[in-house]
Amino acid sequence: MSRSDGLSRPEQIVAVVGLGNMGRGIAGTLVRAGIRTLGVDPAASVDVVPGAELVDLETAVHRAGTLVLSLPGSSVVERVLADAGLTVPGRPRRLVVDTSTADPLVTRRLAAVLADAGHALVDAPVSGGPSGAAAGQLTVFLGGEHTAVEQAHPVLRVLAGKVTHVGGPGAGAVAKLVNNMLCAVHLQITGEALGLVEAAGLDPEKVFAAVNGASGRSAVTEVNLPRWILSGTFDSGFPMGLMARDISLAVDTGRDLGAELPLAAHSAGTWQERSAGDPGADFNLMARPTTGERI
Repeated sequence: MSRSDGLSRPEQIVAVVGLGNMGRGIAGTLVRAGIRTLGVDPAASVDVVPGAELVDLETAVHRAGTLVLSLPGSSVVERVLADAGLTVPGRPRRLVVDTSTADPLVTRRLAAVLADAGHALVDAPVSGGPSGAAAGQLTVFLGGEHTAVEQAHPVLRVLAGKVTHVGGPGAGAVAKLVNNMLCAVHLQITGEALGLVEAAGLDPEKVFAAVNGASGRSAVTEVNLPRWILSGTFDSGFPMGLMARDISLAVDTGRDLGAELPLAAHSAGTWQERSAGDPGADFNLMARPTTGERI
């Protein structure tokens, strides 16, 4: 059975809204799976995703039963859903799969608004970066009502190596913020650990090979460190400005929910400072802190 089973019939079309680094990979993966794919992005060229048809938002909503959003944040998601006419009754039912990193409280509200209008929304923020999107090996933090989640699974099975349903609307957004909050802090402390290793005149590869067999390991030490930091490439495709946004959003969400996050708040301040000069720089550069900088 192929991963695109249940999606290859002509009437089942998926539109990807937002063709940035992540959206392009998502659309390309859908195309390779044999799924009729539309792309929506006013800034994109017609050949940005070979095999996908570039259309406007109105056409996408008219033709596609599922819309996959890959957008910068909640304010843009909210505007796109309103422009698409999905926040008021009247259109045929549509399923919205929002892969954006979003404000969980806004996501909860939008899911209720769309449900009242006859549609369904699942929050499905992802981890894995542009390479994971292009390979169909993303990790999905999935939130939504059971029926909508079941409807989203055929698309998500194509896009992801791992999908975990963590709760109702907004739960996926919370889980993604938790993930990025941990990653942000791990990068900072890994930078300090690397500084200690180098000051001691030791080989980082040998030291972290030992660490990665013990309790101090993390995805940062196991993956980011050898692939993008020790190699000096710093080309993961995820910019520092977005990580600064994500950890700040985690802190804000905690405040709104009454959860104190003092370490994350301190970390967020450092991320904001480091990203201010060059928000497009690779986020792994945080593991190469400036002199005297500490978590």
